[in-house]
Amino acid sequence: MLVHEDFLSLRFPADAREVAPLRHQLREWLRESGFGDDEASDLVLAVSEAVNNSVEHAYPAPATGTIEVRARIGKDGAVAIDVTDHGQWRVPPPALTTRGRGLLLMRESVDDVVIDRSSRGTTVRLRRGRSPVPFGSPAATDCEVHVYETSSGVVAVIRGNVPAEAGPSLRRTLTTAARGGTVPLTVDLTELGEETGGVQHALHTVSEALEAAGNRLTIRMN
Repeated sequence: MLVHEDFLSLRFPADAREVAPLRHQLREWLRESGFGDDEASDLVLAVSEAVNNSVEHAYPAPATGTIEVRARIGKDGAVAIDVTDHGQWRVPPPALTTRGRGLLLMRESVDDVVIDRSSRGTTVRLRRGRSPVPFGSPAATDCEVHVYETSSGVVAVIRGNVPAEAGPSLRRTLTTAARGGTVPLTVDLTELGEETGGVQHALHTVSEALEAAGNRLTIRMN
């Protein structure tokens, strides 16, 4: 284990019993680095899901191996965390697994999720900015998202202003509405306010998640 104020490196056996100690070490490091309890909880959840996926899929019994977690805080205060295994994934059929749930939780909890698979193993890259502005805060007081289901998917109506700093919160809201990309999503922008800086990146990220799951994003505009 290597710990620094802005860097953390852990290496441990791919064993489910290692997840609890990892969660504790990561949470303490995040708190000491200035992250709030809610931010730390979201990051710990996302990392836990990535590690659990590696334990389950990268080294199916009787294979054994290791998992590495490397976290670094950038100059902008955002944290980037890599979860790396060196196994060969063998994903069971959908009827026999809850796969997809872990990816949904990761996308709901952090700003960006990138999965890099190769013959040498798999790395899940997670990134989250510090102190994202939630809807209802002073910077986004008149913004709300109304979500409802239809026969062809889910519709999310964005109402009011969405400044740039509210983008991460909007992305997570839309990702949850689309259930991680597993349900087609229509975003209605007809009631959007004058401030739209947080919309574009949120839509782009959600669109990628939908495409990865074989679905599409539809946008309604004036």
